[in-house]
Amino acid sequence: MEGQGEATRISENYEGNVGRRSREEHESRSGSDDGGGSGDDQDGDDKPPRKKRYHRHTPQQIQELESLFKECPHPDEKQRLELSRRLCLETRQVKFWFQNRRTQMKTQLERHENSILRQENDKLRAENMSIREAMRNPICNNCGGPAIIGDISLEEQQLRIENARLKDELDRVCALAGKFLGRPIPAMPNSSLELGVGSNGFGSMNAVATTLPNLGPDFGVGISSGFPVVVAPSRAATGMERSLERSMFLELALAAMEELVKMAQTDEPLWFRSFEGGREILNHDEYLRTFTPCIGLKPNGFVTEASRETGMVIINSLALVETLMDSNRWAEIFPCMIARTTTTDEISSGMGGTRNGALQLMHAELQVLSPLVPVREVNFLRFCKQHAEGVWAVVDVSIDGIRETSGAMTFLNCRRLPSGCVVQDMPNGYSKVTWVEHAEYDESIVHQIYRPLIGAGMGFGAQRWVATLQRQCECLAILMSSTVPSRDHTAITASGRRSMLKLAQRMTDNFCAGVCASTVHKWNKLSATNVDEDVRVMTRKSVDDPGEPPGIVLSAATSVWLPVSPQRLFDFLRDERLRSEWDILSNGGPMQEMAHIAKGQDHGNCVSLLRASAMNANQSCMLILQETCIDAAGSLVVYAPVDIPAMHVVMNGGDSAYVALLPSGFAIVPDGPGSRGPMISNGPIQANGPTRGGGPAHQVRGSLLTVAFQILVNSLPTAKLTVESVETVNNLISCTVQKIKAALQCEN
Repeated sequence: MEGQGEATRISENYEGNVGRRSREEHESRSGSDDGGGSGDDQDGDDKPPRKKRYHRHTPQQIQELESLFKECPHPDEKQRLELSRRLCLETRQVKFWFQNRRTQMKTQLERHENSILRQENDKLRAENMSIREAMRNPICNNCGGPAIIGDISLEEQQLRIENARLKDELDRVCALAGKFLGRPIPAMPNSSLELGVGSNGFGSMNAVATTLPNLGPDFGVGISSGFPVVVAPSRAATGMERSLERSMFLELALAAMEELVKMAQTDEPLWFRSFEGGREILNHDEYLRTFTPCIGLKPNGFVTEASRETGMVIINSLALVETLMDSNRWAEIFPCMIARTTTTDEISSGMGGTRNGALQLMHAELQVLSPLVPVREVNFLRFCKQHAEGVWAVVDVSIDGIRETSGAMTFLNCRRLPSGCVVQDMPNGYSKVTWVEHAEYDESIVHQIYRPLIGAGMGFGAQRWVATLQRQCECLAILMSSTVPSRDHTAITASGRRSMLKLAQRMTDNFCAGVCASTVHKWNKLSATNVDEDVRVMTRKSVDDPGEPPGIVLSAATSVWLPVSPQRLFDFLRDERLRSEWDILSNGGPMQEMAHIAKGQDHGNCVSLLRASAMNANQSCMLILQETCIDAAGSLVVYAPVDIPAMHVVMNGGDSAYVALLPSGFAIVPDGPGSRGPMISNGPIQANGPTRGGGPAHQVRGSLLTVAFQILVNSLPTAKLTVESVETVNNLISCTVQKIKAALQCEN
């Protein structure tokens, strides 16, 4: 009886759901002309209920709805309202149409998945029957005839089947490793694993005695006297799963490397130059004809960005390859682009003591310095290969597709298609670097004003990687020289200048971590009603860090568009003579530059020590450490007030790790091609402020300016944040932006 009652309840629930869905479909097809009966009409017994007229959607309406559904299956209320207005439909009709369309899509997917599962089930049932048949009629391996009953036990038969499966897996791994090394690897008994690397299609190389690349301790296939053997059952299952995953990684890395080299070496029709700025743009139709997607199709809602850039860098190929294959050194050479990175697994360390054939699994957080652009988290393979003498290539490719098949991971907000660089040594100590960046990402999470920049590949693209690499290598070349060029008015030793540079680097790293809310620090976002819409406010506790004052740290950042060229805006913000026009720390007067340490040939790449003059007896002099950076992709102005006694220690060569500072500053990038900003002239900056109308003949669009502050609001880490502190920081950001606009005469 209980079973019958449960079945009755299930039937009633099912009928209720079907009835509700039918009513929703009926409402989605019904028009709004009758508007439903009034209360009097419904209560009257003498009047029959009025029937609603069915209004089927026109083909044009369905076409519009289908096109929007492909782009956004879950439109918000604003999108539904706009669509209903455009198609002359009620909002609820649009809402119910999308609900029914999603239900229909879900039903189709479930039907397709059921069909696939049914086929797999039939296949497994057939394999099971064949194995049972083989076990009933065992065959002798020596003579090929039927084995005598009792000669082979069930356990031994299972071991032989497992051995055959492992042998097939070993043959597959050897084939992959042979492709990895460039020559076949025999999988027969007594075969030597000593190999020579031959020609790989990119130029001949001297044969080098090397060994099979180390694919890790848990590869799953044991080898004893040349024969594959079976390990313990539980160990075999884990080892084989790991073996299969790593062999898939190796196959993916080889395909990605082949695609990267072709992308780097092929010009038209794969790449063509734009009329605006001369950037190289990928021909996506040609790309789809040339390459097979190695990580699967693009996820729904994602868009593609692709870029390529070539430049000369002051570094040789071996040093650059070592830097890229070391996660810590990679983050140090690209401090403003990489928020955090780790090597999660080293599948192969390389061959012959080199990085040739090195393959590792990495995780990284990539950033554009703006609170309006979320950090990109990517899990990817990094594969390094030497193609000829002095020619190397390093490729990255996301593994989300592989991990997605095993159910261990879902897609993040971005995935990297084969991207990386091809490096070729030049005779003058330089290297020619060709960088390719190719990614798919969720554009809906990027703010509207940054979409042209990101979509053109100027935010995370090849131009920014190459420009940052050139600037950082130039700085390293200066630091490695016998003397660090400087211009100072105080006695600073050579070790003191290096300590100042190290302190400035830490300051800039902390600034970037505060702007983008990466996982370097444990930030807590605040949703305060008294904060502007585009201002992001976060807090964290600073405890036991000698490089920061203890207490509650408040970080606030925002980004705005300004009708000023990036170069003009950078020159204005870094000029100490004009600092009083926007900085409250200047005490209303000009600042004096006490020290200037160059970090490159451009005068904008430097570290400065500024002193604010006291305007009256009640004010005390203070020092400001400032670092400015500029390259073809953007610029930075980062500063922090520093303690005078602590800076004297640093200037004499002391340890800079114990200087407590909280950085603030600005990040400047162009607004990107296709921006709707007005065309303006590029006027010069004068000592008494900017001028208008005297700029050069060429036109510029504008800049995207990020303003960020980190402030200690309470010296007790256990204290609670007050509303007044949040309002103070919000007013500080708003006031700074308004002062900059007023000084540059672009308030409107």
